[in-house]
Amino acid sequence: MKDLKYQFYIAGTPEDVWKTLVSPEGTKQIFYGSVIRSTFQEGDPLEYVGPGVDGNETVHVYGNVLEYEPNQVLRFTHYTGNAYMKDDQKFESRISYHLEPVGSCTKLTLIHDQWKEGDPHYENSDKAWWMILNNIKSLVETGRTLDFGEGL
Repeated sequence: MKDLKYQFYIAGTPEDVWKTLVSPEGTKQIFYGSVIRSTFQEGDPLEYVGPGVDGNETVHVYGNVLEYEPNQVLRFTHYTGNAYMKDDQKFESRISYHLEPVGSCTKLTLIHDQWKEGDPHYENSDKAWWMILNNIKSLVETGRTLDFGEGL
């Protein structure tokens, strides 16, 4: 399966973009109420938890931290939560956020790769990443997210 790769230029500092990606205040807005739970130590668990099919503590995504450099890189393994697929261990992939200052902007590169053949979440991920990344850009630049009419 083809890697999903996106690049956005955002009118904000790497610190501003980073805060949106990892702070509860930012993730709740860009991931529809979910927050990241993690120590952010390499090898430790990482979970996106928020409202969903299992109530307010639905685990939407989980994995393990592979790399964490504040304001620069967050890389982790990716599994879809059990609320969505009971036998999801065979569908591991990897997510990498890279931030780089470019002039007075930040270049945000997201790579979702290492897909397993037949992963049923591939197509929805491609659609969802465009919405999430546009929300990150909008939130950093305007203080508001976009109204897509419904959650992801």
